Amino acid sequence: MSVLLVGVSHRTAEVPVLERVAVSAEDTRKVLDDLLTGEHVTEAMLVSTCNRVEIYAVVETFHGGLTEVSSVLARHAHAEVSDLTDHLYVHYAGSAVEHLFSVAAGLDSMVVGEAQILGQLRASYNEARELGSAGKVLHELAQQALRVGKRAHTETGIDAAGASVVSEVLADAEDALGGPGSLAGRRALVVGAGSMGALSAAHLRRGGVDDLVLANRSEENAERLAVALRGEGATARAAGLDALPAEIAAADVVVACTGAIGTVIGEDAVRRALAGRAPTAAPLVVCDLGLPRDVDPRVAALPGVTVVDLAALGERLRSASAGIAVEQARTVVAEEVRAYFAAQRTAEVTPTVTALRRRAAEVVDAELLRLAGRLPDLDDRSRDEVAQTVRRVVDKLLHTPTVQVKRLAQAPGGDTYAEALRELFELDPQTPAVLAATETTRVEPGERVDQALAVDPHEADHRGGGRR
Repeated sequence: MSVLLVGVSHRTAEVPVLERVAVSAEDTRKVLDDLLTGEHVTEAMLVSTCNRVEIYAVVETFHGGLTEVSSVLARHAHAEVSDLTDHLYVHYAGSAVEHLFSVAAGLDSMVVGEAQILGQLRASYNEARELGSAGKVLHELAQQALRVGKRAHTETGIDAAGASVVSEVLADAEDALGGPGSLAGRRALVVGAGSMGALSAAHLRRGGVDDLVLANRSEENAERLAVALRGEGATARAAGLDALPAEIAAADVVVACTGAIGTVIGEDAVRRALAGRAPTAAPLVVCDLGLPRDVDPRVAALPGVTVVDLAALGERLRSASAGIAVEQARTVVAEEVRAYFAAQRTAEVTPTVTALRRRAAEVVDAELLRLAGRLPDLDDRSRDEVAQTVRRVVDKLLHTPTVQVKRLAQAPGGDTYAEALRELFELDPQTPAVLAATETTRVEPGERVDQALAVDPHEADHRGGGRR
């Protein structure tokens, strides 16, 4: 079994496509259940953020797994697989592991180096574990990915600037209000009291916002966040969604990040809010961090309103250059990928080593039993000495080959040494020591899924390490 990744992100699709495939918290269980009902998928984890939807699945076969995972994703989006083909990317086995590690390190984020992705990955793994869709393979992979991400952020300084989607969007909001520092003394409304809402509120508070209102479907949740902010010295209060028109009218900046399916801030609500604003009021800046959108796109056409959304942010950041820290993080990811597979190969050869030692012990026991029959008068002390001597000889003979086979197994193709041991000694390790994870197949964005299905991942390896 190997890990298959099928995903769509800001790198391969515009916001409308991302909105279409976005999975809400309420739908996560259904998507994971649908994946596990397939014949080829044994484990599954869903990573859904404001700029990516990725399914990591442990599959019996590449072709069967790709067909099932792609079908579930398309069915959730109320689309045909062919409708999503140009936007999907597929990674298999080694390539899937490398991609996950890169995501954890912040290398694949819209804002390169953002640390929030670690929390999002941890939440995705915890949810899969709680729902019972993550087993041993994804457990080990997710834990390793989190460790790799933490190492990359700690050792390389890739997130030294503290940038995130929220900070970048609010930087654009400051530009619209007059430049750096222009949030100071302003009134802000945050719609949504989840993790993104809390992060937005924290950034607004640090930016000097005077009056902070938190609106949420559950006013109780908004009040909890407001209490926490007041405990940090902020002026914050809670409101329900029914108060949005009045709160928008009083705000200079609105940040929407609810994670709801469907529009939360409509054109009519903003139009009514604008009618209630003072003539001398500053332009209204609306930041839409929702996926799908929280703000009706028509709001951007209203006079006196500037909308900053993920599409605009992605366009601005697309040309951002990579620095030294990014290259260092890539080096960390490459090292960790090699170490991960070396450990996997060593683990795979262990049953063979155990079987060899078990076979040797059986031979020793049989010969000692035969000796006892031939020399019945041998005293116990001499019998014990003979037994210990024979076992020491066997242990010394086996020590070097068992240590060497574990060392050699760490290299690509190292499973052939274990296979040779099994053939030479006619061993049955019970668990096959074949590491499918050494296979690497990568299907690039834009390559049709039906073309990917025509690829034999084993042949791809033989042609030079997989499709690139």
